[in-house]
Amino acid sequence: MTLSSTDMKILEILQDDARVTNQVLAEKINISASPCWRKVRKLEEDKVIQGYRAVLDRKKIGLGVMVFIRVVIDSHSEAEARKFEEEVTALEDVVACYSIGGDADFLLQVVASDLDSYADFAMSVVRRLPGIKEMQSMFVLKEIKPLVSYPIKKSPE
Repeated sequence: MTLSSTDMKILEILQDDARVTNQVLAEKINISASPCWRKVRKLEEDKVIQGYRAVLDRKKIGLGVMVFIRVVIDSHSEAEARKFEEEVTALEDVVACYSIGGDADFLLQVVASDLDSYADFAMSVVRRLPGIKEMQSMFVLKEIKPLVSYPIKKSPE
């Protein structure tokens, strides 16, 4: 899929402020409101825009601990990996999960209210996931650059 420079500008603006009105968005990219609305709808239909969310301060909602868990599973069969993925997806405290290359199979991003809550979750839930051979917790000491948006690379037209 090729995105136009106008599409890229729309994505850049919406990542910065998803609550911007269509009229303001159209003015910022120098097109009229109707074509702007159609372009946004097309980006949504094509799943380039997958939704709109509020960005929360995790500490202010009681999630003071963030941990990345490096996981190695026993078997590398497709069925085993799929079962692990299904169970991880259902865990509310796991806010992101990635299948990775290297010396581990998965990287989980987990949040918890405090260290005791994390320890309980890690030992009673994560450790019991199917096929876990090894897990290593890496505690976030300070968030320096959390994900808030993706870089929009300008494509030549």
